[in-house]
Amino acid sequence: MDHDLSRRNAIGSIAALGALGLSGSEALSAQPKIRPAKFSPTEIGYDAQKQEFVLPELPYAYNALEPVIDEQTMRIHHDKHHAGYVKGANTAVAKLNEYLWQGGDPALIQHWERQLSFHMGGHINHTLFWTGMKPESEGGGGKPEGNLLAQIEKDFGTYSAFVEYFTSAATKVEGSGWGWLVYEPASRRLMVLQMQNQQDMMFASAVPLLGVDVWEHAYYLKYQNRRADYAKAFMRVVNWEEVSRRYEAARA
Repeated sequence: MDHDLSRRNAIGSIAALGALGLSGSEALSAQPKIRPAKFSPTEIGYDAQKQEFVLPELPYAYNALEPVIDEQTMRIHHDKHHAGYVKGANTAVAKLNEYLWQGGDPALIQHWERQLSFHMGGHINHTLFWTGMKPESEGGGGKPEGNLLAQIEKDFGTYSAFVEYFTSAATKVEGSGWGWLVYEPASRRLMVLQMQNQQDMMFASAVPLLGVDVWEHAYYLKYQNRRADYAKAFMRVVNWEEVSRRYEAARA
């Protein structure tokens, strides 16, 4: 067996799964189980055969989300920005792998751990972002149904109140970041979180359900400084079917 390949695969898998809490911790049976997000490696952009993180293809055409998000923004956002996070995550894993098996300056561990946190966050955030949207012509937007809608109404009062809270929180992120609807498994409730950069202010047990990217590269070509308009328009292309699937998996 190629030992370097095996080691790289192990570290890559740990990084990919650990980023969303997908580890062996579920085997521990003490206390009520808190199960983080149930995403497969493929769903978060990890190719087990290639043993690296990969840029997933968009599940729709570049212009499919117009007029909410324009084609040029989608091409730059996916092909350049997201691809950069994939490259950064793979580089960080390789550098940590290199230190682990070949030795080196321990002071660099902190640097590459930070790089892994940032780029891994960017990669996974965007992978969930693309599949969390759907063209209006194919059923995007509207409102959720069933258990997810009931939970939203329980935790936010009404669906309209949730939309106001979610879009306002996203709009008010300081600098670059994300607005997230998450499931909190301990209290079994939904929460809205502001994420700064690609990873800050998201607590470990939060299960990501729906994210809106409010870095300027996600909206500036069309909306300029009107982040609030972009956040509100984003609700027209939410893939509630996929968000509901994530919710059901998280609370199972």
